Amino acid sequence: MNFRNRCRPLRLLLGVLAIGGIVLGCRMQHPLHTPPVSGILAPCPSSPNCVCSQDPDSDHQIAPLAFTDSPDAAWIRLKRVVGEFPRTRIVEERPDYLRAEFTTAILRFVDDVEFLMDGPGRRIQVRSASRVGHSDLGANRERVEQLRAAFETQGR
Repeated sequence: MNFRNRCRPLRLLLGVLAIGGIVLGCRMQHPLHTPPVSGILAPCPSSPNCVCSQDPDSDHQIAPLAFTDSPDAAWIRLKRVVGEFPRTRIVEERPDYLRAEFTTAILRFVDDVEFLMDGPGRRIQVRSASRVGHSDLGANRERVEQLRAAFETQGR
């Protein structure tokens, strides 16, 4: 069997996966962005590819980022931490709100991550959601926990 014939099943599999990814991406796209209203981030959709510190559903719930320094210092630290993540772009910034796009390494999917300052509560509300697909295999939850760890480490 020559090399070309041995690679044929692999090429076929890659083609099927690519077509499947395109179809899923087109069919299961979520709204790109819903801004916070009255200090509340948008709730997660029913799909398991989103986490939000203000979502009442326990499957989507994640703790906000907590801080003990001033809100201004915590906000500066948050922007620095977000900016240090690879394949990340801050796309919207206001004094109490930050939205960034995180692009996955391999398939280049874009996830939206939002932060909302709650200065009096000494916390930053967070929401991380995939734009496409149904399941993210826990990627958004893991990302928020990595952001939390970096945020806490730089706050010491």
